[in-house]
Amino acid sequence: MQKVFISIICVLLFTGPASLGRGKPLANEDKSGLYAKSIEQVLRLEDEEVDLATAALIVSEQWSDLVYGRRHRLDLDDMALEILERLETKGLGVDYRAIAVINEYLFDELGFKSVKEASDPDDLFLHSVLNRKRGYCLSLSILYLSLGERLGLALYGVVVPEHFFVRYDDGRVRFNIETTGKGGSAPDEHYIEKFKVPEDDEGIYMLNLSKIQTLGCLFNNLGNTYSEVGNIDAALLALERAVEINPSLAESRTNLGNIYLRKDRTEDAIYEYRAALRIKPEDAKTHNNLGNAYTRKGWLNDAVSEYAYSIELDPNFAEAYKNLANVYCKQGMFGRALSQLRQAIGLEPKDASLHSQMGTVYHEMGRYEDAIFQYKKALGIKRDLADAHYGLGLCYNKLGRVKDEIRAYKKALAIEPGMVAALANLGNAYFNQEKYDAAIEQYRQGVRAKPDDGALRYNLGAAYSNKGEYQQAVIEYRKAVELDAQMADAHNGLAFAYFKLGKYALAAEHIRTAEELGVEISGELLAAIENGLR
Repeated sequence: MQKVFISIICVLLFTGPASLGRGKPLANEDKSGLYAKSIEQVLRLEDEEVDLATAALIVSEQWSDLVYGRRHRLDLDDMALEILERLETKGLGVDYRAIAVINEYLFDELGFKSVKEASDPDDLFLHSVLNRKRGYCLSLSILYLSLGERLGLALYGVVVPEHFFVRYDDGRVRFNIETTGKGGSAPDEHYIEKFKVPEDDEGIYMLNLSKIQTLGCLFNNLGNTYSEVGNIDAALLALERAVEINPSLAESRTNLGNIYLRKDRTEDAIYEYRAALRIKPEDAKTHNNLGNAYTRKGWLNDAVSEYAYSIELDPNFAEAYKNLANVYCKQGMFGRALSQLRQAIGLEPKDASLHSQMGTVYHEMGRYEDAIFQYKKALGIKRDLADAHYGLGLCYNKLGRVKDEIRAYKKALAIEPGMVAALANLGNAYFNQEKYDAAIEQYRQGVRAKPDDGALRYNLGAAYSNKGEYQQAVIEYRKAVELDAQMADAHNGLAFAYFKLGKYALAAEHIRTAEELGVEISGELLAAIENGLR
């Protein structure tokens, strides 16, 4: 069971050193970090006083209220003691020769293994790795490093783009340990080539990390995990901490930018994306994300440049083609938009959203039958695609197929009940059929979902007015002009409703405002208002 926190302070039920009264002393026995009760306390420690396992289990307890950190820490102590006994039996010292013993114990005997992809959020956490005997590169490495700190081994975390491993380095002997490969060793060149470490990198890639820096990598992945489960505030805190600890880790910068963009902090997102690209200039995903931020700002030419460069770096990046098509459509370059979407569909033919987007381009071009064909193709792949049903409704509206239009909007709303645009358009369809009660119900649902939408308030006022409920019409029209004082039609509607209520002075005030704002007012209504004032 997961629990959601905004704060990352968490108390562990640790009362004393890990190995007290357990026979042989462990190398971490006297560290202050064993007594830490929050991540804040951990980060205030000198690096040599940090107990990585304790810090990782604080994070675990924050994630799940079912985790009892002390039990898991004692499990680690027992594992370390078992390794010490095996070393003693074999007559080996606690040095590089211990690595083979650890590997045999962890991977062959206990059966710890790597997951093929990091799709389960729980695989990040140390408690889950211990319980399930599985993890991915970072979480398995934290387990390995936690055992190393108990044994007193010269082990360090090492990060490269999108990967993490362990290194033994005692100043004389140095080699890498791949925890996703049962502890096997690969040279530095393997990681540099496979994970495309920037040639002129001056950051933290391929270096021996401190424990605090390793925690920074954990916070990066933690932020992504919280983002996946929808806790954006906790993701933001974790990623801001990751960047604070490891400012030269490009992934953390990019991931923080993604969160800023989701929170509409577009300028902050741009700052982080640009910082990430200074570290890792040929990262296609970050150029794509920067393009998204530029699109959000309305800097469409800059967005085109970023998407195009992203595609140049990765010609198989379907999302970049899709985003470039979106910008071309905004610029009215429909032919280019369709060309980019065809490229994307060639890469991802089963992606329903691409066919739906192509339908939107055809709709913008006024080619409604072609748009309907694409929307139906999208729905043939994914029946519950609300945007495609909504797009069909727009096309049916243009073709005068009102029954089909209403049916399409209803299907969109069955999938996504809070889709304000579908609620508004369904209300309009009923309004045009003079079914005002049905229209009012749709507009009211739209207002509940988006109470600051002036156009919805105006439509609701118009429906009440046409139904003869002028007092309710006044309430909605007034809310519309409160939200947008320049909404001329709302002032005109107020003039009519106030006239019907016999409030001629107010009617005169609003009809004059409507006329000043450019509405062609009814001469008959103006004359009637003036007559009422006499």
